[in-house]
Amino acid sequence: MQVRSFQLSDYRPVTQLLEMVLSEKCYEETMEAFARQLSWDSELVLIASVNDEIVGMIIGTIDKNKGYYYRVAVHPDHQRKGIGKSLIHSLRGRFEQRNVSKIMITADEHNEPILPFYESMGYAAKDFFRSFQKLSIVAG
Repeated sequence: MQVRSFQLSDYRPVTQLLEMVLSEKCYEETMEAFARQLSWDSELVLIASVNDEIVGMIIGTIDKNKGYYYRVAVHPDHQRKGIGKSLIHSLRGRFEQRNVSKIMITADEHNEPILPFYESMGYAAKDFFRSFQKLSIVAG
């Protein structure tokens, strides 16, 4: 498995992955945020591939000097193989390189089911960003 930065040629397979993994409402919200993040800082969108096939992706953002894991998606056939963890570790490294003051997990209605996954990686409830104020990549 390889984790790397998003490339323009990844757009179609990534959108297909997101459409497959996310609910319709989550997909629509994620695509807007995804487009904004790509235009602002595409280095915080990472892709996981196996044999040149895209099997996972993560969208991160930096807002007010805090790093946020916004959305992670892994193809159902490749879940529980460490791909999500690799994506999170890689994005954490990018956040650390940029000296963010804190790393948070966006805990919106769509991420609630995977919060235990983040907890298994050492994150705690204090690291979950639950706010009525939306992140810039969501609010526009």
